[in-house]
Amino acid sequence: MDFNEVVRSTGTCRYYKPDPVPTGLLAQVLDAARWAPSGGNRQPLRFIVVRDQVKKQALQDLYLPIWDDYIAGIRQGQVRLGAKPGLVDHADHFARHMAEIPVLLLVLARLADVHPTDHQLGRLSIVGGASVYPAVQNILLAARDAGLGTALTTLHCAVEPMLKTLFAIPDDISVAAMVSIGWPAQAFPSKLTRRPLTEIVFADSYGVPMS
Repeated sequence: MDFNEVVRSTGTCRYYKPDPVPTGLLAQVLDAARWAPSGGNRQPLRFIVVRDQVKKQALQDLYLPIWDDYIAGIRQGQVRLGAKPGLVDHADHFARHMAEIPVLLLVLARLADVHPTDHQLGRLSIVGGASVYPAVQNILLAARDAGLGTALTTLHCAVEPMLKTLFAIPDDISVAAMVSIGWPAQAFPSKLTRRPLTEIVFADSYGVPMS
């Protein structure tokens, strides 16, 4: 596929076919993560491929209470969405059918290999993710190129202690995300909804449009 087509059509997949993902193809997709940048080339990421049905069900069971609280905030107007109507229903389907998805990928990171230079600014740190999420994006793009659908979620991070017990994750390894992977049951989007470049790119100072 053309690179621009891959980038512009890698949307969040909420509906999956039950067909398994061949191990060789999955390895090809995950291999893309190795080539992402990381601070000092410390490569902090580790992954757990979850295909065991019991463990996938456990991931769904841990996810649903957090999702139910989140969706309540959406419906009460406490959580802002920048998406089309119906997104909540699609995401709710995803949450309640998570265990049926062929592959659930746990994204893990060794925090000793992450250097957040903004941790003393008195706000939520952003920088630490720079050595984590580019690799995740590589996986999403590689999956799309292979015809696979994906969804990235971080809600499981809230129950990290339970995940550590369930998956024998070492103390010095943290949970960064979960990515679902499988064959999409619906067509890929022809065009994603995004803000135009004129609203997000400025020249020399914030708010000054780039000509």
